Amino acid sequence: MNVIKNFSPLLKEPQLLQQPVVIRINKFDEPTAKAFSVAVGRAHNTNQPILPIIIDSYGGQVYSLMSMISDIKHCKIPVATIVQGKAMSCGAILFSFGDEGMRYMDPDATVMIHDVSSMEYGKVEEIKASAEETERLNKKIYHMMAENCGQHKDYFLDIVHQKGHADWFLEPDEAKKHNLANHLRIPQMKIDVDVRFDFK
Repeated sequence: MNVIKNFSPLLKEPQLLQQPVVIRINKFDEPTAKAFSVAVGRAHNTNQPILPIIIDSYGGQVYSLMSMISDIKHCKIPVATIVQGKAMSCGAILFSFGDEGMRYMDPDATVMIHDVSSMEYGKVEEIKASAEETERLNKKIYHMMAENCGQHKDYFLDIVHQKGHADWFLEPDEAKKHNLANHLRIPQMKIDVDVRFDFK
């Protein structure tokens, strides 16, 4: 960013007319999902060519993730997802929703993929319904992830099954091997700023 210094005290401080939106995600819950939706909406009012989403998260609530995915699907700006530190559980799924060729992962970062969890208690019928919903979400998420990465529908589901449904930790090279990560580096983001002076 170019910073203007030492301008005349007779002039008002330059105003940033179109502040670019960069979204940072460290958890997945309802307040974060609502803020995410607002941020994506604001990005449409700027002239930025790309919407960067920086992920450093242990995961969170799957329904909040689904809300964020819906916002990304309706986003008219290309989306770049960037993993710094970790993208685990919901974070790994969100990472896959960066546009093809625009998924970046720091060389020291970690991705972790695992099944959707259910902590339902109550009557037998309620537990059964919860288990069925968890299975539905599990398949849906793995299928979306596979599609995002250009793999066949059950690609990630099959691998997790082969691993006994244990947590699957991926180093950057392995994430790139499965086409989850496209680049093993953090992109440089250059922000161009329009400056207007009000002489009135």
